[in-house]
Amino acid sequence: MGSAMLEHGFVRDIVEQAATPFYYYDMNVLQATLAEVNRQTAGHPFRVHYAVKANGNPHILKNIANHGLGADLVSGGEIKAALAAGFDPQEMTFSGVGKTDWEIRLGIENGIGCFNVESIPELEVINQLAGEMGKTANIAFRINPDIDAHTHKYITTGTADNKFGIGIEVLEGAVKHALSLPNIHMKGLHFHIGSQITMMQPYVMLCETINRLLDHYDQLGIHFETINVGGGLGINYLEPDTHPLPDFEQYFGTFKQHLKLQPNQLLHFELGRAIVGGCGSLIARVVYVKENRNKKFIILDAGMTELIRPALYEAHHEVQNLSAAGREQQDTYDVVGPVCESSDVFAHDCVLPVTQRGDLIAIRSAGAYGESMSSRYNMRSMPASVFAGNQ
Repeated sequence: MGSAMLEHGFVRDIVEQAATPFYYYDMNVLQATLAEVNRQTAGHPFRVHYAVKANGNPHILKNIANHGLGADLVSGGEIKAALAAGFDPQEMTFSGVGKTDWEIRLGIENGIGCFNVESIPELEVINQLAGEMGKTANIAFRINPDIDAHTHKYITTGTADNKFGIGIEVLEGAVKHALSLPNIHMKGLHFHIGSQITMMQPYVMLCETINRLLDHYDQLGIHFETINVGGGLGINYLEPDTHPLPDFEQYFGTFKQHLKLQPNQLLHFELGRAIVGGCGSLIARVVYVKENRNKKFIILDAGMTELIRPALYEAHHEVQNLSAAGREQQDTYDVVGPVCESSDVFAHDCVLPVTQRGDLIAIRSAGAYGESMSSRYNMRSMPASVFAGNQ
């Protein structure tokens, strides 16, 4: 949502469509993001899968599917949503450490492209269920490469202390076991080292790890059709207006430069936040401005139930007062929600134009993990979603 669109008159028009709080999606930003992803990957053996967990809004899913991306899924519910949105089942990957039997059967029934397998017990269950159904399941092993992506501890996924993936030290035995199973087709290797990664060095380290593995298995006569490097590319939460899109050129360029793909090998990516994070904002209204001895609080009608990231990760989101045009005086506030939890805070010591009851507030970069992680805690109603721009 660019600054030109953050005018009070414009927001007043869309407020007529939905009471606050609501999610606002600038589809122009989403279209520009998808176009840039396709531009950066054109002419290369790259395949981008959208991580549905970032935002599963049906309208957004249909737009992404229409741009030709695949889908990365972590639940049976996401499989159903991706199918309904028109994603090609062959371009779906199913990740997650706790795939249940019904979810695995659902994936096999619909011919999804690949299960990203996280453990030997999971591999054996997939083989058993596929056999019972008279099918063969495509799998890739998710490898834990023990690489620290230097993000928040709750969104780091690639170190030896995380629950995700199979350790490199046991991979060879797992690969040989998979090759022996009658209802398994082993397609490749899968990695994912974390989220909100803004430095490329962890990805360079990942490429070096993959290169060593490919050399090793080449010597054993084992070829992988696909290499999946996951996602995790971060967005600019500090300057959403001047940097609405991530640096896809640097991101994809890192793999172009450092990863040594073998002939006829496809490279898969699973991007979520980088696709949808910048297109969304949470719009709320000021219920009260409250002053205590040491603090001033802006109390909104939106809270951690609509955007949990600040409470869960202490994540930063830019806060903008949409009603403050012409107000030159500023003040410092804690911006909080109405939920009965002390952690229900969007921003501490936030400098804003002097703010009044009834003002409209935009909490930016909420397109990823806003709507998808919302809840009805305190029996709150789920917000509406409002779309603007080219769709």
